[in-house]
Amino acid sequence: MTATTTLIVMGVSGVGKTTVATALADRTGWPYTEGDDLHPEANRAKMAAGHPLDDDDRWPWLQKIADWIGEQERAGRSTVITCSALRRRYRDLLRDGHPSVHFVHLAADEQVLRDRVQSRHHEYMPATLLDSQLADLEPPADDEPAITVDASAPVEEIVTAVLDETDPARTVDTT
Repeated sequence: MTATTTLIVMGVSGVGKTTVATALADRTGWPYTEGDDLHPEANRAKMAAGHPLDDDDRWPWLQKIADWIGEQERAGRSTVITCSALRRRYRDLLRDGHPSVHFVHLAADEQVLRDRVQSRHHEYMPATLLDSQLADLEPPADDEPAITVDASAPVEEIVTAVLDETDPARTVDTT
């Protein structure tokens, strides 16, 4: 089997996951999936009502993402997906048995994040949930396959840094 790369663009709301993931997919030609699209409707409704998700809400969603990653690996596809992946145990579940996984942790100053979430509309992620996400965030540790990038940098600089660090030249996409 050919080695693949799965880039999981992670971080709190407003950090630019979708923007960066789309740019990574555009640059690499790899398929991109918005992890939020895999949320069950109950999770979306809970967040839209301004209530943060708890672990009982998150585990089935994270397992669905992990299953999707496994499908892509088995198909020999390198991919890009977004997922907040705020806690170590969530990231451990996502990479368990998935050697292709690399996390792209987008980090930004809290005020930058607040400004971003206040100035945008998200279908089911109101700005009021940023505090709960910041409280839950456990940045990746040194022993995790992750790169942390300043989300306030220009998108093309972020993409270049990520691709330089994750060495996608070693992958072959068979799609």
